[in-house]
Order: sequence, then C-alpha cells, then structure tokens
Amino acid sequence: MNFPSCIVLDRDGTLIRERHYLSHPDQVELLPGVVQGLSRIRALGLRLVIATNQSGIGRGYFSTEELEAVHDRLHSLLAKGGVELDGIYFCPHTPDMGCACRKPGTQLIEQAGRDLGFDPKQTIVVGDKSCDIQAGKNVGGVTALVRSGYGARRGILSDCEPDLIIDSILDLAQLLTAAKGHPSGSLYEKGGAWS
Repeated sequence: MNFPSCIVLDRDGTLIRERHYLSHPDQVELLPGVVQGLSRIRALGLRLVIATNQSGIGRGYFSTEELEAVHDRLHSLLAKGGVELDGIYFCPHTPDMGCACRKPGTQLIEQAGRDLGFDPKQTIVVGDKSCDIQAGKNVGGVTALVRSGYGARRGILSDCEPDLIIDSILDLAQLLTAAKGHPSGSLYEKGGAWS
C-alpha cells in the first residue's frame, strides 16, 4: 500500500486506560504517549478516526448519552494537547446480535471512509485485541497490535497476526515519521507492512 491516509484507532486499551464497561467521563484516562503520538501522526497529514465496540449500550449498562459524555471528555483531553479527531464511530450491539458494525466487522471503518473521503485499504488499524487486527485485515489495511490494554495482558495474541507490534501510539508515530522520510516510504526495514 502507499503511505496511509488514515489511522483507525481502537479506544479502550489503545488510547485510554482499559476500564470494564467505561461509562463515566471521570474514568477517562489517556495512556502514556497518546497525545504526543497522535500529534506527530496528525503533523504527517493523516486523519485520525476511532472505531470502537461499545456493547455496554446493548447490554443496558450505559446509554448513548453517557457514551457521548465519555467521548466529549476524550475530545477535551486530546484538545488540551492540540489533537483533534476526525471522528468517532461506535457499535452499540452485543456480540450475539450479528451486526456488521461490531469489529471484526468492517462497517465502522467503511462508514468513516465514506464520510471522510479515504479508502479503507489505505489505513493502519490499531488496537489491543484480535478483533481490531481482524477488522483491519478485513478492510485490506495494515494492522498494528499495541501492547497496552489487553495487548499487554495477553502478550502477542495467538489468534491474530498483526503486521506491526508496537508498545504505544508514540511508537507508531515514530515508525510513520521514519517511513515518511525514507526514499521509498517503506516500513519494511523497520518491521512494517507497506512499501
């Protein structure tokens, strides 16, 4: 693939500390390096989109309005560091509902692509779970497993094969910066997956 046009990010365990069914703005805590990493990625001209499974809505644990308050808090914390997201897309359904939007389904990423004008194949999909990695593969993008959240607890997940394994969003920013400055725009020499 060419240099990506968008980074599609999982939310919990990737950008913010994993909480069991996070439902209140006071629970939102950015992970180390997130603001710095996203700021660097944004400076490279890439879009930033969140795609997140939020089955707590379908399970009745919290409402869409409560989720929006959590996202308002996330926007606020990122804005303090000068970072703006292009969008947040979420699936409210439980796993047994069989929807197309719940990752590893591709509907969230495809909808973001239609809304924002990017090709899902020209993305890097970043997350801490196998469903994130599989969603990225399902749209034909590059995948990056971040060793935070569930990625840290399980190590390299046995049921997925990401293109990249990173410790933080800042690591991804450094790889992208190196690739952008490389004559071929390639990450292959750094363990990456596009040329």
